[in-house]
Amino acid sequence: MRAARLIKMVLLLQARPSMTGPELAQELEVSERTVARDVLSLSEAGVPVYADRGRSGGYRLIGGYRTRLTGLGRSEAEALFLSGVPSALREMGLADAASAARLKVSAALLPELRDAATGAAQRFHLDAPAWYQEPRTPALLPAVAGAVWDDRRITARYLRKDIEVERQLEPYGLVLKAGVWYLAARAQGDFRVYRVDRFTAMEVPDGGEGGGEDGAEGPTGGGRFIRDEAFDLPAFWAERAAQFARSLLREEVVVRLSTHGVRRLPHVTERAAAEEAIDAARSGDGPDAQGRLTVRLAVESAEVAYAQLLGLGPEGEVLHPPALRERFAAAARRTAALYA
Repeated sequence: MRAARLIKMVLLLQARPSMTGPELAQELEVSERTVARDVLSLSEAGVPVYADRGRSGGYRLIGGYRTRLTGLGRSEAEALFLSGVPSALREMGLADAASAARLKVSAALLPELRDAATGAAQRFHLDAPAWYQEPRTPALLPAVAGAVWDDRRITARYLRKDIEVERQLEPYGLVLKAGVWYLAARAQGDFRVYRVDRFTAMEVPDGGEGGGEDGAEGPTGGGRFIRDEAFDLPAFWAERAAQFARSLLREEVVVRLSTHGVRRLPHVTERAAAEEAIDAARSGDGPDAQGRLTVRLAVESAEVAYAQLLGLGPEGEVLHPPALRERFAAAARRTAALYA
């Protein structure tokens, strides 16, 4: 385990100009004292790790030191081939590049590990789109993906409530959710989310030869932007997805649930809202004498609530609003007539 940690430390220092003790400790999940001992061990083994003292100090490799680590194990090789999502790579126009990369990695593996690619592919497959939906690749997805890879600003036209608008965007990352592609981009200083299939046109402005934002030379030349290194795409998406889900829940219904209905509610409605409603009810009045729990559930609309709560059948009784309760009563009478 220590050997793997030492290898990881070398790779981290190869990838970055310098790292502080606390940064290495966080990455390696050890104490700063352990980091210091590991650095000493690497130095004794001939790895040129240099420690800069002072407030802005840290650890770095000197002399352009590089290491080549070819000792991949079988599980590591299989995980490497499994890490790609073939359908997503194909839609972004990266299928050829991914295929070439897999061939190069395969050629570098030991002979007994070269079946790792087929072994992983035969055992695991990701089918991203939801059921009963025909996946459609947005026509502009490859161009958007190219801008994401190159950190290039784009001028995009897209449909927002059937109105075509134009925005200057700094594209940070792409997310594939239930078969739909979303772009996380910065516009006018704020990070926002855009559906790629709503893009109607896209241009990559020509920044000129080495020209920055105002024509000056700099790292933003050629229409490029300087990426905010603190931006965390998975964390950003998780936060925005949760906000979006909650923003849809604008109405409230009151439902009395049987014990089985309590278990079923998170499976027929928005899970987080259902669990929150159940927890609030349990910490409030709790179940009644018959073991039924009355919850106040946030829903998107009465129409959506009707479609979702029908899945509870007789395990849930809508108490409020009255119009929705009457609608369920009418549905129950029609159902009873069918089975009379």
